[in-house]
Amino acid sequence: MEFKYSLSEIDKAIEFILKNTTSKTILFYGEMGAGKTTLIKKLVEKLNIEDRVSSPTFSLVNEYKSEKETIFHFDFYRIEDENEAYDIGFDDYLEQQGWKFIEWPQKIKNLLPENHQNLILEKLDIEYRLLKLS
Repeated sequence: MEFKYSLSEIDKAIEFILKNTTSKTILFYGEMGAGKTTLIKKLVEKLNIEDRVSSPTFSLVNEYKSEKETIFHFDFYRIEDENEAYDIGFDDYLEQQGWKFIEWPQKIKNLLPENHQNLILEKLDIEYRLLKLS
């Protein structure tokens, strides 16, 4: 499934994702600057989490909670080896209930769970993005 949107229509993209996803584990693919973290911030907001969302580039994972939801936001851009994901207990996180948003999943391809949704984000130009959900 594909959805083209402008940055001013990001809320429509969020609705599209939540309506069409088949898993609470979403793998975010896209080049640097495509808007993966921005999309995740808006998803967290839509899921009624009031925590300040930031990229977990250095910590590798951020956890956000509300009374109803838990979200684990991973960013594996800076890892050099899959063992670094093991070191933070990635497999333990996967066993927990809640949403898992994973940026740069290609860095940990041997550790990915079977049940996940792929989200590919393409930057068409400065204003427009193409979202592919599979």
